[in-house]
Amino acid sequence: QVQLVESGGGLVQPGGSLRLSCAASGFTFSNYAMRWYRQAPGKEREAVAFISTTGLNTNFAGSVKGRFTISRDNAKNTVYLQMNSLKPEDTAVYYCNAQGVVVGYWGQGTQVTVSS
Repeated sequence: QVQLVESGGGLVQPGGSLRLSCAASGFTFSNYAMRWYRQAPGKEREAVAFISTTGLNTNFAGSVKGRFTISRDNAKNTVYLQMNSLKPEDTAVYYCNAQGVVVGYWGQGTQVTVSS
């Protein structure tokens, strides 16, 4: 059974940090590029960060570049999103996505709220 389980969300003040984790199971994690997406209320889901299968290539949305980093541990079947200097506009449900050549998988999401 394929599972992607996000964790690490919560309430944080502006300027704070959070680290999201996404634990994968049920498929060969190391064969899949991974992405983090987010969806704020009333807005479309947007891609935030990408990491290649080996972790050597990453890419970020312009709105988070320089503040977020993405990493993965293929031995632990886990991808991470380190979020620093958080802003209220980062408030959203964050989802991890595993994208293979043919199929893709989604987690259930974790809520991140940035507010004072």
